[in-house]
Amino acid sequence: MPARLTSVKYSSLRWEEVSNFKTLLREVVVKPFNKFLVSAALLVLPTLAMAQGKIAVVNLEEAILQTDLAQQRLAEFEKNEDFTSDKNEFESLREELDKLVQDFQRDQAAMSEDQMVAARQKVSSKNSDLEYVAKKLQTLQQQNAQRVFQELAPKAREVLRDIITTEQIGLLLQQQGVIHADLGYSITAKVTDKLNQLPAEE
Repeated sequence: MPARLTSVKYSSLRWEEVSNFKTLLREVVVKPFNKFLVSAALLVLPTLAMAQGKIAVVNLEEAILQTDLAQQRLAEFEKNEDFTSDKNEFESLREELDKLVQDFQRDQAAMSEDQMVAARQKVSSKNSDLEYVAKKLQTLQQQNAQRVFQELAPKAREVLRDIITTEQIGLLLQQQGVIHADLGYSITAKVTDKLNQLPAEE
């Protein structure tokens, strides 16, 4: 006689995980932007190399993400009709999946083998629907994050050059690639502050 099913596998995805913009920016934007950081540094560092300037680190992902303009763009995107509709669908599917799992856990002792197989199939189907919508939402967020990053990249380049010059930085490293650096070495907040101080484009 086949063993009875005592549990079901299902996604634990929550909206907070789907909407993690830092993860999205790191996966979609920062890797290509590393090339920009190297290029920007090469343009400035030759003039400072002989001076043996300061060493600094920067997290460009965080610097750009935390700007007022980036926050505004990301918030506006989540309010658009298409995204809101998909988000509501995600939340509805999440609730339906939770209920199916709770019902299964409550009633499994009285279920026949066929009933348990059918219940597990329902959970699996609903789980697939949830993951499909989650992937769709993440794709939309990735596309928006890419647009925001590309919009601010030219300004970030200018700000970075200015800080390298004024701070007399001789070596600038991407913070994510450094094993350890005290906060005093980071210019991330300075990049964000200077981006925020730039006049808005009309």
